[in-house]
Amino acid sequence: MSQTSFEFKADANDSSPLYMQIARKLSDDVLNGRYQVDQALPSERTLSELLNVSRVTARKAIDQLVDQGLVVRRRGSGNYIAPRIEQPLSNLTSFSEQLQQRGHIPGSRWLKRAVVTPTPEEQLSLGLSPYSKVARLERLRLADDVVMAYEVSVLPQTVLNDPNAVGNSLYQYLESINKAPARALQHIRAMNASAELAKQLGVPEGQAVLYITRIAYLETGEAMELTHSYCHSDHYDFVAEMRRAT
Repeated sequence: MSQTSFEFKADANDSSPLYMQIARKLSDDVLNGRYQVDQALPSERTLSELLNVSRVTARKAIDQLVDQGLVVRRRGSGNYIAPRIEQPLSNLTSFSEQLQQRGHIPGSRWLKRAVVTPTPEEQLSLGLSPYSKVARLERLRLADDVVMAYEVSVLPQTVLNDPNAVGNSLYQYLESINKAPARALQHIRAMNASAELAKQLGVPEGQAVLYITRIAYLETGEAMELTHSYCHSDHYDFVAEMRRAT
């Protein structure tokens, strides 16, 4: 983003605080694709000089974008447009693969990796007996060190015996042991973040997030993965190509 490209004129008919008007203009420009991922925002000082407003007003405007997840602060460097994933719904790809294809660095912040007894829901989804064991992977998914999603994956222990062997990419590890999924069913809906989920994602409580449930299958038809993903909605676009039936 050019340091001098931002144009803004206060609306005399808008009773909202000036910093919110500036934040909305910046937010609209980001969401409309005017600015690209990893481009730098003007500094608070530059923004205040460009708009002839106080640095406090400029800082509060940028704070709004950070809270929305559209901008990330990098200590000692500045404020940058946050990563965004465009995920085709027709392709079965991992989170890491999606990011690598777009030039980002994927990462995981592990919260839990353990072999446990499955819940009734997990037993039903994966076709397991009550006496089976599953590997449960709980983590935050990162793109260039920005939190994109909170994710819980459950796999039968017969598929994943040692959850601690998984690195950043579950699917890459499954490929290495010849147990990669062949297909998957995925359901997507919106939900409001609970207090606990909001804390994990770094968003305000009650903010809308994308809730994605995926069940993946081996070539044999055996269910081998149940994943619940709670995605920062500002970072995700889901794309589907459709054709009219003839």
